[in-house]
Amino acid sequence: MTSKATISAITSYLPRETLTNEQVARELGEWNADKILDKTGIAVRHIAAVDECSSDMGVVAARHLFESGACKPEEIDFLLFCTQSPDYFLPTTACMVQDRLGLRTTCGAIDFNQGCSGYVYGLALAKGLIETGSARNVLLITADTYSKFINRRDRSVRTLFGDAGTATLINSVASDRDIIGPFVFGTDGRGARELIVPAGGLRQPADSNTSVETQDEQGNWRSAINLYMNGSAIYNFTLKTVPLALDQLLQKSRSTLEEIDYFILHQANKFMLDRLRTRMKIAEEKFFIDMKNTGNTVSSTIPIALETARKSALIKRGNRVALIGFGVGLSWAATIVDVV
Repeated sequence: MTSKATISAITSYLPRETLTNEQVARELGEWNADKILDKTGIAVRHIAAVDECSSDMGVVAARHLFESGACKPEEIDFLLFCTQSPDYFLPTTACMVQDRLGLRTTCGAIDFNQGCSGYVYGLALAKGLIETGSARNVLLITADTYSKFINRRDRSVRTLFGDAGTATLINSVASDRDIIGPFVFGTDGRGARELIVPAGGLRQPADSNTSVETQDEQGNWRSAINLYMNGSAIYNFTLKTVPLALDQLLQKSRSTLEEIDYFILHQANKFMLDRLRTRMKIAEEKFFIDMKNTGNTVSSTIPIALETARKSALIKRGNRVALIGFGVGLSWAATIVDVV
């Protein structure tokens, strides 16, 4: 037997402040709360406080993990921090999180800027570190504060996104088979501008002009420093890419659809997930949809869903679970995880 990577614990953190459908409906005026729920599958989103950053949410999620007894801070060999809303351009947010969590100074720590597919990418990075002997215990943190990018009058994104942080412990166990993997990855940068915050980086620095708000043809208001999403383009990309990624994953793992016990996809919105399930011919009882009380939390949707499914006994020891992330980039990633 050799060293193999496995997920041994997942914890999460949701900010205290919430944004309900009733609040959104009052502010936007045209939609009612029931219509928002029916279309998105979301009733409540958690919103980071003004002074609450991704690092803060990630630190709380990680402390929950340590408090659970899964491991001690000094046992972590490598920290992976997935976020698209870092505290600073530099230094690396992971470096500050290492200090705040009291991890060893011999611990590696890196950020990677990946959104909706980020959790699966993080599992691949952790697997590589563990199975090459570079680490035994890897802490994977996901945290995003998309709410800070959203214009309050943009219903195309305000109804969808919430903030959250998660912490996952991936560690080394002796096994004669893979517990995480194989992986399928994909990238199509031609669609980069379909889901983007145009200004605020070095390509287009924020200035007085980038803060000017304009109204689009659908009545949504935003400026260049706000999040923009071309909903129809993202929808079409998803319906084309995700079923193909699943086919490739099944081929690579030499598995059939029936041999997968459960499917957890990025929790984008209920409408999209319903269409994907139908197109991929997955039985409803094997397909996870539950974002009602969290919203689309970007890189954190899959670990939150995994944590919820395990606590609810929807997935059990010995199950094989397919994970598929997709979205901003445009980017996608898929893998199979054995529940141990």
